[in-house]
Parts: sequence; C-alpha cells; structure tokens
Amino acid sequence: MKPIAAGAIAAAEGLANEDTLALAHAAAGFAAPLATMTPILLAEPLAPHIAAERGGRELSLDPVLAAWRTRPAGTFAVIEGVGGFRVPLGPALDTVDLARAFGLPVVLVVGLRLGCLNHALLTAESIAHAGLPFAGWIANLVDPAMAVPDENVAALAARLPAPLLGRLPHAPGADPRALAANLDLAPLLRAAP
Repeated sequence: MKPIAAGAIAAAEGLANEDTLALAHAAAGFAAPLATMTPILLAEPLAPHIAAERGGRELSLDPVLAAWRTRPAGTFAVIEGVGGFRVPLGPALDTVDLARAFGLPVVLVVGLRLGCLNHALLTAESIAHAGLPFAGWIANLVDPAMAVPDENVAALAARLPAPLLGRLPHAPGADPRALAANLDLAPLLRAAP
C-alpha cells in the first residue's frame, strides 16, 4: 500500500502513481485495486500538503484507514511512505501521524548518497521520539558514484538501533522480485504480531 502519493500518470486503470504501479507489479496476484492501494492520489508531484492545497483538497487519514480496513485478515502488509518519515500532510497532520495510525513497525530505507548518515540517524531519532518500533533498515545505493558506500553502511550498522535487512544495488528499472533476493526479511517476520 502507498496510502498517499503525489504525482499521477495515465495508466490502464485510469490515473495512478508510478510507485503504486510498481507495488502492484511486485505484488502480482496479491494486489488490491489501485484506488485501495493508494486512496489519496494527488495530481502534482510535489510535497503532499502543497499538492493537496493546489488541488483544493484537505488531507485526512479517514480514506487511508478505510482502505486499510478492507485488507484480508492475516495479510503481510508493506506500506510505503511519501517523501520521508516526517513530511507535512496539512497544517496539523504529517506522515508521523500516518505511521502512528497504522501502528506497524517502521523499516527505514536509507538512500546511500552524500548526507545519508545524518539523514538516517535523525530519522531513527524521530522514529524513537514518535514511540514507534524501528524494525530494521535497508541500504539502497541511489548514487552509484558515492564514495565509500561500504564504510557508510558500516557506520550506520554501528549506530542504528535496528538490524540491516539488506543492501540494494543501483539498478534502475530492475525487477522488484530480483531485487528482493538482496533482502533478509526474517527479522520482520519474527517480530510480527
């Protein structure tokens, strides 16, 4: 599920977000309708609160939680955020509220590039401050020219209070199922309620 997405494109099913389409592809045979996977779709690829304001909308978690309640019982869920852990959704609403509403363990995807150490460590502090369980993190090589990525991953592994679940190579357009071979989700499954 990608509950809130900013940036719509034409798809066979109507307007959709590229991330939602990628999730549907990755979950082939298990995916819900696109409108259930992304109950809040904003036209412009902007920060959600800005896209909503420009589209004359006020964001609420109500449609997101209504879509969430339609999932089959016992489903293993992956919920993708929108732009980061602490992104404004409105004057008094942000993605931390969204994470709290789901009440699920958080998996941080760290984009390996210059500045990732600060970003990941501050995000981990924010997860703890929000009182949410930090289940693990994934190192994603978004900048193939990044100097010393192994040393950065080691620095994060020594400092983040959650297990490294895997490392994703720089692979634009790669098949999600092939990339999944780089992950070890066993710690998540052991921690599932």
